[in-house]
Amino acid sequence: MIVENTQIQMRKGILEYCILSIISKGEIYASDIIAELKKAKLLVVEGTLYPLLTRLKNNGLLSYQWVESNSGPPRKYYLLTPSGREVLLQLDTTWQELAYAVNISIQNNQPK
Repeated sequence: MIVENTQIQMRKGILEYCILSIISKGEIYASDIIAELKKAKLLVVEGTLYPLLTRLKNNGLLSYQWVESNSGPPRKYYLLTPSGREVLLQLDTTWQELAYAVNISIQNNQPK
């Protein structure tokens, strides 16, 4: 139970960063974001993704546009705003620092 909770919290902590990174590659539809996250083994359901996308949009990090679809209703495609790109660069730096710190901590605590 403790391990499971920690794993969930770790995944939640990096989810927004991963979403911004995926969207940074270009205009993308929500189901494609979910597919990318699943491919990376960060399983996410629509009920988790949409509130995150809304929060990122409300914070000015994302914009979206409606695109007509040949096979149904129009689709909402997401893009990073200039502020979103700036935040992503800051998060890239933070991730590098955290990854370094974790790797050093793990190496220093290995049995000798």
